[in-house]
Amino acid sequence: MRRFRFGVTARIVAVLVVLGVAVFPLYWMFVTALSSNSDLFADQPRLTPDLGQFGVFVDALAEGKAAGWLLNSLIIAVGTMVLSVGLGIPLGYALSRFSFWGKAVLTVVLLFTQMLPEALMVVPLFALFRRFELLDSLTGLILVNSAFVLPIVALILKGAIDGIPKELEEAARADGARPFTTLTRINVPLIAPSIAATAVIAFFHAWNEYVFAVTFIFNPDLQPASVGIANFIGELGTPIQTVMAVAFLFTLPAVAFYLLVQKYVVSGMTAGAVKG
Repeated sequence: MRRFRFGVTARIVAVLVVLGVAVFPLYWMFVTALSSNSDLFADQPRLTPDLGQFGVFVDALAEGKAAGWLLNSLIIAVGTMVLSVGLGIPLGYALSRFSFWGKAVLTVVLLFTQMLPEALMVVPLFALFRRFELLDSLTGLILVNSAFVLPIVALILKGAIDGIPKELEEAARADGARPFTTLTRINVPLIAPSIAATAVIAFFHAWNEYVFAVTFIFNPDLQPASVGIANFIGELGTPIQTVMAVAFLFTLPAVAFYLLVQKYVVSGMTAGAVKG
């Protein structure tokens, strides 16, 4: 009995330690944002927020462009998530259920794309976007982010569909169901956890993306928050409190989205990694 209590206590302590490590950066951004200049450069760091400095958040949203940056980031992230998952489901289904020439090569190419750094593609994509007038456009960022995250989405969903017994689809086809009906009525509900997991991957990829955003967007009103925060850094000075306030606000939607779907993530990634 004593050993059991010790095991439970050890687990609780371990969970609290991991939770503290995960939450502390967010808490420290909040404390820094609500610290005065004297507290920032004091010998002893301030460990609790000064709520009297809360106006920095109001100023960041009211006077600056932080609200617009956050909205742009949300549009890009949601658009990338919807487009990549919407295209990844049929692509993963095709790779899992259909036999066609070059299938193995296509799978390897999709995997190989994850090894390419974004910086390597900036120049050719810039020329392509200028030709099709996609520069300075949120649509362009949604397309390029979707192109980079689509392969991993498709491969995860392929693995999830591989784990679904083919007998279910054969029974549906025997009743006259077409492949699209089989996909939407049978496969999609069964791989819903994997879809949620890939949605998280796509959302966070687009939410945090910086290289393409800083290269393809020139209008400050169209910049996402990942680029806007960097604009606060100047040659003569950097408003640390404002940067941390905007960074804190930039982090909250991503954390909230993850908390909403986190129960599907582990099961979804497992389903996409194990066949049968």
